Amino acid sequence: MAENMFLYWGSGSLPCWRVMIVLEEKKFGGYPNKLIEFSKEEHKTEEIMKLNPRGQVPTFRDGDIVVNESNAICQYLETRYKNHGTKLIPDDPKEMAAVLQKMYESSNIQENLVTGVVYYQWRTKPEERDEKVFEEKLQKARDELSRWEKHLEQSNTGYIASTTAFSMADIYFYPYVAQMDRFRIDLSKYPNIMAYYERLKNHPSFVSTYPPHWKETDKPDLLSRI
Repeated sequence: MAENMFLYWGSGSLPCWRVMIVLEEKKFGGYPNKLIEFSKEEHKTEEIMKLNPRGQVPTFRDGDIVVNESNAICQYLETRYKNHGTKLIPDDPKEMAAVLQKMYESSNIQENLVTGVVYYQWRTKPEERDEKVFEEKLQKARDELSRWEKHLEQSNTGYIASTTAFSMADIYFYPYVAQMDRFRIDLSKYPNIMAYYERLKNHPSFVSTYPPHWKETDKPDLLSRI
């Protein structure tokens, strides 16, 4: 089945990473793929645009079916191949609700840490930054991490959705935690998040799909003030 699939992806893109993790968990390793270089704007080429008019990755093909948007791809793979590889969304209604809740709640990390703090630094010259505005963004990020710290404190399973097994919620949450480490958040300030990271960082599908350029470049200091 994997030979009929194709994934366009970019290194360091968390949406791409979560799709790659799901493919590994569903036992589709070795699927054909193409690494897109964002610096060369390869995601805007005709090859991508004819499949995804938004010019974004991940873009995924399964036979004659094309699926864009990482949330849709992950849901598609779990639904179509429910009994293939790891079951990522439980059937039990209570556990299913917990997994779905944490999956979609995790987008707040993107909004408050990456969009709020990282993008502000990337898009604003140091001499043009308003320290008051920046501190407000930092505080929102701290508040967001405190919520997740509490979630993990209340979990008695070691997984983010408090379920009895690794789930899609971990696939959504863990890449954000790995990105926190890369962008130099002092995770010792958030001991439950740190413990979660240490416990899962050697999970096979996380290791095998780790963004290649992260292994080869220095960690940028973008979140150390959080």
